[in-house]
Amino acid sequence: MPLIASRFRGLYGSLFTVFILFGTSMTIVGASLPKILSDFSWSYGVAGAVIASGAASYFLTSLAGGYVLKKLGPKATSILGLAVSATGLAFFAATPSPIANLLLNALVGGGQGLIEPTINWSVLRMDDAGSGRAMNLVHGAFSIGAVAGPIVLGLIIGMGLGWTILYRAIALLFAVLAATMLLLPFELLGRGSTERSSTGSGGPRSISRRPTYWLGFICLLLYVGTELGISNWIAEYFVRVFSTAPAVAAGMVSVFWIGLLAGRFGAPALYKGTRQEALLGLSSVLLVLSVIALNVVGYTAGVATPRWIGPALTFLAGLGCSVIYPVAISLVGASSPDAQERAVSFAVAGGGLGLFAFPFVMAWVSQAWGIKAGFTGYGALALFTCVSCYLLAEAFVREKHGRAP
Repeated sequence: MPLIASRFRGLYGSLFTVFILFGTSMTIVGASLPKILSDFSWSYGVAGAVIASGAASYFLTSLAGGYVLKKLGPKATSILGLAVSATGLAFFAATPSPIANLLLNALVGGGQGLIEPTINWSVLRMDDAGSGRAMNLVHGAFSIGAVAGPIVLGLIIGMGLGWTILYRAIALLFAVLAATMLLLPFELLGRGSTERSSTGSGGPRSISRRPTYWLGFICLLLYVGTELGISNWIAEYFVRVFSTAPAVAAGMVSVFWIGLLAGRFGAPALYKGTRQEALLGLSSVLLVLSVIALNVVGYTAGVATPRWIGPALTFLAGLGCSVIYPVAISLVGASSPDAQERAVSFAVAGGGLGLFAFPFVMAWVSQAWGIKAGFTGYGALALFTCVSCYLLAEAFVREKHGRAP
């Protein structure tokens, strides 16, 4: 069975491209964090507040994303999101002012909060078979951008060029993509999920009674806090704990996302089954083990510690993260075919809240007790993520067999 029906391939390919740049925009702040801290003389607390501003606006716009998507449609919503993010990226880090950068990063995050639920919903509408493979693959595109951005940034820093060039380039490409959205055939997706017959219990008003609706929110709340928290702070962790040069440490962000990339492309290529909940459980266990091991190595690091251990564990952490987000979105969407806009946007909003709350808390912990303590927090967060993944998978299976209340 083909991944995507032929009528959707052009649209799917275009959204794949959007998600590549979207991934880059989500990771370059973390990759450039050592330079931001040194060039602007910011504390961990200030940096955490700036990062949190983007996460807060991401949460708010993704929370409203279901209603915006239903009102404006996917074309207008994606154009609005790209335009808002492009505005923030065009001016971010142009000044060392924390307030200015806080507001600009809020614009970036606000636009991202509209882009992501639109793409997730669109891909769900294209996945006629409900296998989740298309969702895994499009999130692989996110990983491509997440890998490429930090690598390019490391090259820019290594050549002694201004590291803010990458922000301006992505802003320009976002503006081009916003114009491109006008030409895409979003009408192929239909008017909304209410056109599809429901196989779940009740109509859209009963969506809040479904365990998967709330567990999807909680799962992504914990997972995104872990994933992007590690991505945002892994470069600084390697600089402080392993005495890695900033240009090389920026590459650790790419190593993490290469792990995600391997899993997101490998899962749909190697696994042809339909038990997505099993993939969710295995991935979350690998995440826990690798993040805890990275903490242990950090606390015991010495002259005799092999240089490859840190990067290897970083890769495995990324591999463990790889299918959690797309599979969780697929399970939530499959559980609420009669209200997918609301269900998917609410789950994405959980990720936005995690992106806001946990990096801010970890920045405060790192400021008070050091970067090692901050990463210990991510180990605990990974454990809670694993538990929430198990509960979501269990609830999905119950609802699938009609035993949900």
